[in-house]
Amino acid sequence: TELEIEMAEEIIAAVPSVEMVRMVNSGTEATMSALRLARGFTGRDKIVKFEGCYHGHGDSLLVKAGSGVATLGLPDSPGVTAAVAGNTITAPFNDAPALERIFDEHGADIAAVIVEPVVGNMGCVPPRDGYLQSMREVTRRHGALLIFDEVMTGFRLARGGAQELYNVTPDLTTLGKIIGGGLPVGAYGGRRDIMEQIAPAGPVYQAGTLSGNPLAMTAGLVTLRRLRDPSVYERLEQSAARLCEGVAEAAREAGVPVVTNRVGSMFTTFFTGAPVIDWPSAAKSDRERYGKFFHAMLEGGVYLAPSQFEAAFIGVAHTDDHIERTVEAARRAFELL
Repeated sequence: TELEIEMAEEIIAAVPSVEMVRMVNSGTEATMSALRLARGFTGRDKIVKFEGCYHGHGDSLLVKAGSGVATLGLPDSPGVTAAVAGNTITAPFNDAPALERIFDEHGADIAAVIVEPVVGNMGCVPPRDGYLQSMREVTRRHGALLIFDEVMTGFRLARGGAQELYNVTPDLTTLGKIIGGGLPVGAYGGRRDIMEQIAPAGPVYQAGTLSGNPLAMTAGLVTLRRLRDPSVYERLEQSAARLCEGVAEAAREAGVPVVTNRVGSMFTTFFTGAPVIDWPSAAKSDRERYGKFFHAMLEGGVYLAPSQFEAAFIGVAHTDDHIERTVEAARRAFELL
């Protein structure tokens, strides 16, 4: 439809890696479709994902996943067959040598590496300096595709997503409901020579009755055109910094050990005294104490994610008054701990 074309043009203009794009109905559909495409394009079977990263509920992606899977303490999901799980290799996030070793052993069989460039599903965990660049180099060297799951980070950390912020261009990118203004929608896109393998132009099948539906496209176009204004991201950066600094100060005053990770408008306050750089360090957070903090904040009129392992976000709808009220609620909540 004409609206789909306009949406595609908007995404291609914003996201560095995207030369062609296909609309789907969710982030899960986007990642599942991108992995099928990667396998079809390379003729290889295995994928690499990272401990604590969540890419939707596709079978091959529910191995050592984050998000609700991490919150519930489920290492894998019943119903995922051993054969499917056997083609998924998990690696520790932020450990470049570990990824090199995996490619040394399995490189000829790896179709793709899929990653949240800034992890949001074990809480907000940024990449170490040079980590995404090393990932780009090792995948290119071994002929595997690099997929950035920007369902959380796309159009949020920058108009061009994390790949713009960190200046690393993947082969494929997945996007989620943010491109629909919160309505059910997703998309995957990337290099033209890869995307041309999707039916009907190529042999890799994908279809969806409601993909690119007019309601989601209309809402998405309004949202993405609003995000053309650079001042939006400047305001988000200022608001998020003010909030995180205020919450951290309130924790210090109450003697509660916390560590706050933040990239742009995306952040998590971890209830731990040690740096959080990967899933093992995130998992050391005091979940019980976070639960008490969550309920105290709820009593104070602030609704946070109920899980320690869900990233939080600031939006343009959050005013200075909202920030001040949240910091004050956090101060009272920390005092109760």
